[in-house]
Amino acid sequence: MRLLRNRTVSRRRLLRGVATALALPPLECMFDSRGVAYAADGGAPPMRFVLWFNGNGIVEKYWIPRETGPGYQMTPCLAPLAPFRNDIHVITGLDNPAARLPGPGNDHHRSMSALVSGTSFTGRGAGGPSIDQAIAARIGGDTRFRSLQIGVSRESFGESIQRNLSWAGRDRALPPEMIPHRLFDRLFGARELGWIRRKKSILDTVQADARDLQKELGAADRLRLDEHLASLRDLERSIVALPPDYAQAEEPETGGDMKDWPRIARLQSDLLAHALATGQTRVASYMLTKCQGLARFPWLGYTAARHHDYTHRDGKAPGADTADGQRIMRDICRWHVAEFAYLLAKLKATPEGDGTLLDRTALLFLHEHAEANDHKNNGLPAIVAGAKGRLATGLHSQFTGTMGDLYLTVAADLVGAPLDRFPTGDRKIPGLAL
Repeated sequence: MRLLRNRTVSRRRLLRGVATALALPPLECMFDSRGVAYAADGGAPPMRFVLWFNGNGIVEKYWIPRETGPGYQMTPCLAPLAPFRNDIHVITGLDNPAARLPGPGNDHHRSMSALVSGTSFTGRGAGGPSIDQAIAARIGGDTRFRSLQIGVSRESFGESIQRNLSWAGRDRALPPEMIPHRLFDRLFGARELGWIRRKKSILDTVQADARDLQKELGAADRLRLDEHLASLRDLERSIVALPPDYAQAEEPETGGDMKDWPRIARLQSDLLAHALATGQTRVASYMLTKCQGLARFPWLGYTAARHHDYTHRDGKAPGADTADGQRIMRDICRWHVAEFAYLLAKLKATPEGDGTLLDRTALLFLHEHAEANDHKNNGLPAIVAGAKGRLATGLHSQFTGTMGDLYLTVAADLVGAPLDRFPTGDRKIPGLAL
């Protein structure tokens, strides 16, 4: 058993030893000799769950693999996930039946409510708790944050159902935090004006304790602690370097959110990875784009129209079913997938015991539609990632079943948080879990 000065060590003791404001990543000294359980209490490292979303559906031609099973070819949209082929399971064919129930709203309203909660749009919001909150109710109680809601796009178009991914209950939205400054302060910020005004580093408040702790750690843990502190310092500098208006919540420019999305998305993913690694939460939702979003994509060279316009044959952009329109949607969808791949890379690069943070996180990547132009709410795609030893990986599967069935399977077999029920879910999907 690994010891620290001849004593087993708990994460809580180490957190007290450094500072309650600065959480630590998993260190070797926290685990037993095999790296499969915490040395202090024998408990296994916990599983986490991340719900990851971008809106306006996909372009099926460039997204869905033609082959099923282990020999499928990565499509142009999925190409950024090639390095993670053995960490993911690509799913197509699922149904979202609650999206077709009669009621208020447009196709996006109804599909989004059904996607996250399995219930009909109420006219104001989702008709019940979202899947991340159902899971958080089972496993979120022992962490600092029961769950985290993270976003990237600040565009204010649309109603609550289009701007929120997480729902505590009927019409009870949990808005995503879209400003990195605020998310960093929530996770690590010292409650003193020097940091709040960005005049000094949060690390300045814990340097002495960190030096004392370094003396007690082995070589590998000293390196891990150094990397952790350096990473936080880099995050601070990146956030401080953002334009001053990025720290404010303001109305986006008319016609679309022109903020530097790629820059913000990477910072938010970095902060999410830190939150999971340091045990501050076990459940999170990440909303890269809004449902029915109206963003433009200057970093891809697409500013003539907005995202939702590109997905339709409405005369505002190259028709979505033309060659040019399909290529534009291909590039936008590939950028979405690349951002998901970035988060997977961060989690896979974070060691935890005998594995990585990705090994002990189940991630679910969803859209409110399949083919965007047709507002399809059957034949839906999804990507499940992580959960090593629990998830069947390296596969593309065409499943029959519903999104509720998928959620029941992920919750029980991948996260270890079985749900008594979830709307539209009747059974677990065979072949997804090992």
